[in-house]
Parts: sequence; C-alpha cells; structure tokens
Amino acid sequence: MILFQYHGILEAMKIAMFTDAYWPRVNGVTVSVDTFSLALVKAGHEVMIICSRYPVDSMARVLGSVPSVRVDPIRAKIKILRIPSHRVFFSKEDRVAKLHKRYWVEREMDAFGPDVIHINTEFIIADIGFGYAKKRHVPAVYTFHTIWEDYAVHYFPLIPEFLLRFTARRLQKVLLKRSDVVIVPTIQVEEMVKTYHVKKEVRRLPTGIDPALFQHDPETVKQFRSLMEEKYPILRGKRILLFAGRVAKEKNLSFIIQLFPELLAVHPDLVLVIAGSGPYQDYYIEEAQNCITGKHCVFTGYLEREDLSLAYAISHIFIMPSLTETQGLVTIEAMLSGIPVVAIGAMGTVQVMEGDRGGFMVKNDPEEFKARVLDLLNDEELYQQKAEDARQYAQRWTIGHITEQLIEIYREAPGYVRPR
Repeated sequence: MILFQYHGILEAMKIAMFTDAYWPRVNGVTVSVDTFSLALVKAGHEVMIICSRYPVDSMARVLGSVPSVRVDPIRAKIKILRIPSHRVFFSKEDRVAKLHKRYWVEREMDAFGPDVIHINTEFIIADIGFGYAKKRHVPAVYTFHTIWEDYAVHYFPLIPEFLLRFTARRLQKVLLKRSDVVIVPTIQVEEMVKTYHVKKEVRRLPTGIDPALFQHDPETVKQFRSLMEEKYPILRGKRILLFAGRVAKEKNLSFIIQLFPELLAVHPDLVLVIAGSGPYQDYYIEEAQNCITGKHCVFTGYLEREDLSLAYAISHIFIMPSLTETQGLVTIEAMLSGIPVVAIGAMGTVQVMEGDRGGFMVKNDPEEFKARVLDLLNDEELYQQKAEDARQYAQRWTIGHITEQLIEIYREAPGYVRPR
C-alpha cells in the first residue's frame, strides 16, 4: 500500500474520475480510467467513477457481445456512478449523459466528498465535473486523451474539415481554461496544447500498464493457441501478424489489408489477425475478402483483456498502421508480451517506440512497412533481438511507477487541500 505522508500523517485521497467512456464501452480512455482507478485503490485511495450508462442490450447489438469485467476485491472497492444517457447519432458505440441529471450527480459527489476531480472526457460529463469542482473549490485535473481536431473528420465526413477543426479547437480551449492542471499522454499532445496559448500547468503522463497481465506460463499459452486454432482452423501451423484495437476508420486498417497479399507472396505461412470490434468491422471484412486477404485473415471481434493478452503471446509480430494513436497503449502491451512491433511513426507511437525500440517505426509508406516486416520474418537473430528489446524497454510504462507520478500531480494541483 502506497500512502503519501505529511509530517507523519498518512494521506489517503478521494478521487472522482469523470468519463464518458467506461465498461462496457471499449477504447483507450476506458482502459486508462480503469487502470489508474485500480492502481489508486491498491495504493490506499478511494475512487468513484462517474460515467455514462450503457444499456446492455444496445451494446450487445453493436459489439455482438457485452464485455465482461472480472470483479476482484480491489475492483469491488471502486464506486461507480452511472448517469442515464442518450444515444448519439454519429456513433453507435457511444452515449451522452443526460444534462438534467447534474444536480443528482452533485448530491452524490457531496456524499462522496472528493479531494480531486479528474476529468477524462470533453462533453456533458466534463461540464458537470468542471462545474462541481468550481462550486466546491476542488482541483480539476483534466487529461487531454483525444485530439478531436483529427478524430472529428472520421465521425462527420459530410461537414467541411475546416469547420470541424475550428469547432473542436474552440471546445478544447474552453476545457483547458477550466482546468487547474492538464495531463497529456504524449509529447505530440503537449505540443498541440501549446498551440492553444492557454496558460495552464501541463504535465506529461502516459497511462501505465500492469505487466502481470502479460505474463503467462507456456502451458496456458499453448492451450489458448489450441482453442483459437479450433475456432479458426486457418491458424494451424501459421505465424500471426496481429493488430489489436477498435475496428474503426481512423485505425487505417486498409493500409495493412491491402499490403498483406504482398507479404503472403513471400511467406505463405502468415495469417493476419485483427482483434477488436468497432463500427467498420463489416467494411474491413469485405475489403479483406476483395483483396484475397480474406482467406488468410481472421476478425476475432472483441476479446476480453485476458484473452487479448494471450493473443499477443501467440502472435509473431504486432502491426500498427494507425495514424491517430494518442497513447499507443496496445503497442506497449505487445512489447510487454515480448513480440516485436512494426508501426507507422505517428502520434503516440512516436513516444512509445522512440525510433526503433522493440521493433521498427516507419513512415506512412507501404514499401517501407513491408520491408521491415520481412526483415523480422527473414532474420531470426534480428527477431530475437527486437523481441527482447521490446520486453525490456516496455518496463518504463509499468503502472506502479506512473501512478506514483499521478498522485504527485494531484497533491501539487492548485487549490488542493490535504485531507484530514
């Protein structure tokens, strides 16, 4: 248990995490909020997550199944306040909280008595969180997870891009001004925050990952491989190139789907596995079938966290064609699992890999991407070198170390009052 001390007095904080995305919604923000909340509870603090309510039936229709989250003694200590919500017209996966529930949330917050408000969203729940922080004189810490200037074009393709960027920047600037401290996960996001010319303290902090999730005994990995081969016979005797993440347009999956036949021509023992769910799954399945890749491509749909960690373990190379990864969490997870990565060097990937650490970081160029994958497939000594480098280098993102930094950010936030 990690508790910070003032003059011999133990300090346990109460942290309210405000987010639109939380289980069963699956994305990087969900993982970040969940990971930090668990780590904070383990460290002896109290956490309440304030999030949108996701009806089980609607999520089952979107995802095909509803993600289950294992409840252990640590997770059971997290308080969760789910706000009734509406559907949003531009995304079947997402919800927006009902604004008139603000006063109900404030009453629940008063009963909880938070020492810090940590906001992980940009919409109505963010407004409720910022409003409560100002009303009760509690520090508001805001994590800039998503660069909506880049993401919005994928959700609103019929609206002119300049108008989307203008609107996104206005919204983001308002949020930055309302924050006491801004957390950014990468150098690239930090540089973007500077362009807003808002004078707020900015602290860089990536999301930590629990390395224990990616440590498996060989027998468990062997059993999982057998189960996957039984479900997907094409995997038998093949080497897996794995992508993990939301199956969405911004992930740039067409890049690897169209490139994959050229890799197959050199190494027929390859299978492309796309692990995840999302609104573009049917689109990419059709594209894979049209590229002949479909005969050598498996779409697993959503995988539970434990199964995903095992999917890394049975894979040969992790591939990341996305140009919009804010933090690169799945890349870190792959590296912790000891598999080399080939990724396009953009956004969070740049910070995670810092060049060719744990694999190869390449330009948005199919020929260069293909060449680096072939280097790993053709040279066993190089492969083993990159695999070991990946495992060692990824240790810098372990959750214990990063959570200590988060607690320091809370304690040093303007207006923070030490709990009695």
